[in-house]
Parts: sequence; C-alpha cells; structure tokens
Amino acid sequence: MYGVTAIDPTLPLSPYREIDRADWARLAAGIDQPLTETEVVGIRGIGDRLDITEVREVYLPLSRLLSLYASSTRRLGAATSEFLQESDTTTPFVVGVAGSVAVGKSTIARLLRELMSRWPGTPRVELVTTDGFLYPNAELERRGLMDRKGFPESYDRRALLSFLTEVKSGAAEVRAPFYSHMRYDIVPDAHVVVRRPDVVIVEGLNVLQPPPAPNDVAVSDLFDFSIFVDADVAHIERWYIDRFLALRQSAFSNPSSYFNVFAHLSDDEAVTTALGFWNEINMPNLVENVMPTKHRATLVLRKGAEHAVESVQLRKV
Repeated sequence: MYGVTAIDPTLPLSPYREIDRADWARLAAGIDQPLTETEVVGIRGIGDRLDITEVREVYLPLSRLLSLYASSTRRLGAATSEFLQESDTTTPFVVGVAGSVAVGKSTIARLLRELMSRWPGTPRVELVTTDGFLYPNAELERRGLMDRKGFPESYDRRALLSFLTEVKSGAAEVRAPFYSHMRYDIVPDAHVVVRRPDVVIVEGLNVLQPPPAPNDVAVSDLFDFSIFVDADVAHIERWYIDRFLALRQSAFSNPSSYFNVFAHLSDDEAVTTALGFWNEINMPNLVENVMPTKHRATLVLRKGAEHAVESVQLRKV
C-alpha cells in the first residue's frame, strides 16, 4: 500500500520557488562573463548601481535560464509542426519585463538583450518599450489623461496587441511607434522595426495587466516568459527622487527637453517637485495597477535598498 505524505498546514503554499541571492549566484558557476565593465557602465541607467558582480551573480544565470526556455519553446514548436505535418513555423520568443518607474526595469531589459544575444541559440534579440504605445500627447490632452500618463488607460492597448500578434505570427517585419523621452511624446513617422528576431523583449509598466474584460486578450498572453522587478515602495520613492535630481543636471538641461523648465530648480525645489509627481501620479499607479500584477510573472526579482537583487522567485513549471 502506498503512503501519502501529509501537507504541513502551517507552511504557506506558493506557486513560486524562493531562491535567495547566494543560491542563485551559485548557478553562474562555470558560465563565462561575456560583458566588460565598460559595457556594463554603458548599459546602466541613471540612478542604477549595476556592476560587473551584479551581472555575474544575478543576470548571467537569468540569461541562461531564458536561453533554456527559448530553446525548449523552439523545440516544442518544431515538434508540433512535425506532428501537424507542416513546415516549421517557429516564431520569436517573447519576454515581458514589468515593474515600477525608477525600479531599474529598463536597465534590466537592455542588459538581458546584450546577454541573450551572446548565447548560441538566440543571436538576434530586439528590445521594444511600451512607451511607444502611449497615446500622443495631443490625444492624451483630448482625453484628459495627461496627468495619468503611464496609467493603463494612457496606452493604445489595441496597437500593442496588434504589434505582438504580428510578432508571434511570424511576420517578416513589424513596426512599433517611437517614443522620445526628450520630447516626452511619440515622434511622428519614426518607428522601431522588428524583423523576425530570435527573441523580443517587451519592457513597460503595465505589460502584465489582466485583460479589461473576461473575453479580451491580455498583452501577457503573448509572452513566453515574464519578469517582474520588485522592491519596497519606500525604496522606489527614494530612487525616483534621486533619478529626478540626476536628470535635472543632465537630460533636463538640454534646451530641447520637455522638462527643461525643471533644470534650474534648487535642490529643495527639485525634491518637492519630484515628490509631487511621485505622490500624485507614479505611486498611485504603482499601488493600483503595477504591484497587483506581480503574481502574473514567471519570475520576480526582489531588490533591496541599494538596488541589488536580494532574492529570486521562479514560478514552478
């Protein structure tokens, strides 16, 4: 007679494996570091503290895991085509990267693009940000949404779904709108062009949002793997303010910048302005819309106060 192992009711059940930083870092053993310190500095965003150690211990194992998922997905696609007695119709492997403003998701997306392109099975990797699918400022003004830029309703969800559907359908060429952070707006007649790469990374605040209606398709339904970059709200607030102060002395100082009006603020005025944006726009969006989607991710990177990843949660297969 077979015995049945009782489940301890005192232990919390979770669909995720919980992996601390030290255990995750050990997974990098034997994997060559493909990036130089100079390359890492070029990838790092304003306010991030990404260094070669963080790349080796956190993102190198993650890129290897993504490579394994991509290879497995490609093999499954080929096997399915063989079963159906048709030519192989394998399409790009799509990775979603979600998280708050200032949490470092853009840096992570750029870094993964570089790392994944070094693996033999995925040499062609493209990165698309959902900023390009924001409605143009004129349309946001018309809809009364300029103060809710970044909230789910400020995006052209249908255009994003159409773009990803074409990518996953294997279209030879797909175009996405281009967003200028300098102009803080969509650039007319400018595009990001994707030509059947091995991997497409889609980075944005709300890429893990559930569908607006039960019968609708979610953007994340078209992902093969998704990552959520997590941190305490208090830490993200500090990072947001620090980044605003850094931008005031760099990008904002450009006369062509939409935010040039903030370039000459004093430190105290800049902190007050940044806190206003955070408390009125970014923090409510994070709490109401972004944080609740964390459980939809395949993998969660949990950052500590100094921007370093402290633990990893990987959904059980």
